[in-house]
Amino acid sequence: MEINKLVDLNVLRTAPQLSNSQVKKILEELEANIFNADWITIGIMAPSDTKAIEALQSITERYSSIKFVNLESLHADGSVFLKGNQKTGNVFIRSENGLGEGILLTCQYDNQSKESSTFGPLPLDFFHN
Repeated sequence: MEINKLVDLNVLRTAPQLSNSQVKKILEELEANIFNADWITIGIMAPSDTKAIEALQSITERYSSIKFVNLESLHADGSVFLKGNQKTGNVFIRSENGLGEGILLTCQYDNQSKESSTFGPLPLDFFHN
């Protein structure tokens, strides 16, 4: 499947390999949504807690307005699902087998008439660029 825009990722179970030009194009589209949202939630499916935390930290390093607390206390064995909420700053992690791999990002709104939108899965290293 050809990945040309952000919505193309939504049908995937695991993140694809993306070229630099695809990352640039998708990031531009994604950031328009992030900057328009009141807050985001982040779900990370990863082969280990270390990989999930690294992916989360790459997001917080890129966007200074996104911060999370108590990352050093996170631990889970094997494949994991990590969920972070920008509004509360809370992050939770649990062991979970059978997931794909990647970052799911949901744009949330204070106004309940606006519907939240989830994007991804994005590669775990997507925000390192």
